[in-house]
Amino acid sequence: MRVKIIKNAVRCNFCGDVIESTYRHDYVTCSCGRVSVDGGHDYLRRCFASPDAFTELSITETLEEEKSKEKEPR
Repeated sequence: MRVKIIKNAVRCNFCGDVIESTYRHDYVTCSCGRVSVDGGHDYLRRCFASPDAFTELSITETLEEEKSKEKEPR
């Protein structure tokens, strides 16, 4: 199963900042420094002191896998 990342964002539950990573290696930290996001539309990475430090706001879409085409024997 593949996932397409449409928006890579979180809200910090301490300072209230909504932070978004918009491109690969775009490492963004909230103003209080407790939560960071990274990855843009390529991957979802979170850095935090506690799992309760943020609210997930990302939007993703599940893509159907393409079936691999088998070659017929010659």
